[in-house]
Amino acid sequence: MHLLKIYTDGASRGNPGKGGFGIVMLWGNTKKEIAAGFRLTTNNRMELMAVIVALKQLTKKNISVTIYTDSKYVVDSIEKKWLDNWIKTDFKGGKKNKDLWLEFYTLSKDFKIKMQWVKGHAENVFNNRCDELATTAADANNLLIDEGYEKTAGGYLQP
Repeated sequence: MHLLKIYTDGASRGNPGKGGFGIVMLWGNTKKEIAAGFRLTTNNRMELMAVIVALKQLTKKNISVTIYTDSKYVVDSIEKKWLDNWIKTDFKGGKKNKDLWLEFYTLSKDFKIKMQWVKGHAENVFNNRCDELATTAADANNLLIDEGYEKTAGGYLQP
């Protein structure tokens, strides 16, 4: 039984462009929301970063976690074991987001994770809340730097 439920979403204004992620974590009657915005990133990076940031919040190891996301990219990469192959081949063929995938892979070893796809912009109140958090974060001032993206995108942009 997966007691911890995590809903995540990522957004970008342009792809690449300003971006953000939103997280809603549910454990019993406890709910926690997290969001952050970045000055230059991609939608897929924000989708994956949301999952990573959520896992970093967890202090108990070896617990069962269900992560709900509207990102087929994230769900399929994990559930269909694409990530395992990418790691074996050192991301041969120019697979993107190696930095984040390796961070996720390391974190994922501490938990029993089940990925669950949900339809975006639909009836799921928590997915819709994550979308709101992500887009609000992307539109905010004082955006963070997605160093992994900006380094691979040709160097740092000037603020």
